[in-house]
Amino acid sequence: MDHSSSTCSVNDFYDILTRGLDELNDSFTSNIEFLQKVLSFLRCFHSELTVLVQKLHLPVGEKWLDEYMDESSRIWEACHVLKSCLSAIETYYINGFNIASSLDIIIIGGYDDHHHLTRHVSRQVIRAINGCQREFIGLEEENKRMVETRAQHLSSIRFDDKIINVSSKYNGFHGFRGVLYAMKNVNTFLLSILINALVHNNGLPESSMAGSHVVFGSSFMVSASRLQERIANEMESAGEKGIMVNELRTVKINMGELKYELEKIVKYDEEASSSSSASSQVEMIKEKVDNFKNSLGLLKCGVEAIIGQVDDFFDEIVEGRKKLLDICTHR
Repeated sequence: MDHSSSTCSVNDFYDILTRGLDELNDSFTSNIEFLQKVLSFLRCFHSELTVLVQKLHLPVGEKWLDEYMDESSRIWEACHVLKSCLSAIETYYINGFNIASSLDIIIIGGYDDHHHLTRHVSRQVIRAINGCQREFIGLEEENKRMVETRAQHLSSIRFDDKIINVSSKYNGFHGFRGVLYAMKNVNTFLLSILINALVHNNGLPESSMAGSHVVFGSSFMVSASRLQERIANEMESAGEKGIMVNELRTVKINMGELKYELEKIVKYDEEASSSSSASSQVEMIKEKVDNFKNSLGLLKCGVEAIIGQVDDFFDEIVEGRKKLLDICTHR
């Protein structure tokens, strides 16, 4: 999607929504890179909506401004939930890096003296891993509570082409009310993707398509429904609750494999075995540590990028609200 494109009319805005959703469908993966695109399009749609409002020359003092402000406040609150949970993931991977670094020091220091990696040391690292795993379980529970108490509005969404096109109230303010209705649904949908992938998988909100025909402004609904079905199938096939993004799954898997190798030392007393056996065990643990660090690095880069985007989005929301208030004040 060309993010430099400019909205000239209500029709253009619906076209932008449709193209954006189609591009997301074409580029769908369960990776953080896809979530960055989702957030990028969310920001783009918000920016285009602000531009459209300015070009429609809406009447000052009418309800459209209140509706716009309510919607931007809703986005603001949902993004705060997202950022709070991302900050918790930051703590999780920092603890993971600490575990990997401590093992690096032990392995490097004891490469010629395998007794450095003893049962006692292995137990210490295993306790640290267990603590990190418990923290993650607590993180998921806290995320679930936060979604249930602060992001309830992400559970309702209706893609109903009869409502937006037949009801005269959605044609008010030169069609802006219909645009805002569309935007609320798309915002809910995109935010729910982010929340389910990074915070807590509570299932995507269900949509309602009133018909298979496409009328004015409804093509974006078809695109949204298609993307929703694709993501829902992926979530169902994964069969997991909790945070769904692949980078975090990989970290959890690699941490578990590292813990398993350390448990073997504790169980079989590898430090008392032959030198070749001990050397082989150290090499295996070194490989697991490297895999663990690599997955932590990918998670860290992705989370930091999304946090940066969310911070930029906060600034854009503030700027958009101020711009429209200034327009109404100076007319």
